[in-house]
Amino acid sequence: MSDNYSKLQLDGYMRLNQVLQVIPISKSAWYRGQQEGRYPAAISLGPRTSAYRISEIKQLLDEMAQP
Repeated sequence: MSDNYSKLQLDGYMRLNQVLQVIPISKSAWYRGQQEGRYPAAISLGPRTSAYRISEIKQLLDEMAQP
């Protein structure tokens, strides 16, 4: 887990490039994890814009931190 975790707000949205700064994996690994249900789905904010709920990213990070 990176130091950016502690800087996350409680609510709002993050774009994929911001998510990948906190969870250091490739875009293709992220999309594969989404398809498999391991990572949260994106929310459409417009015709060409999607983002992820910060609360879901924090929950994912908490789950990843557990042994």
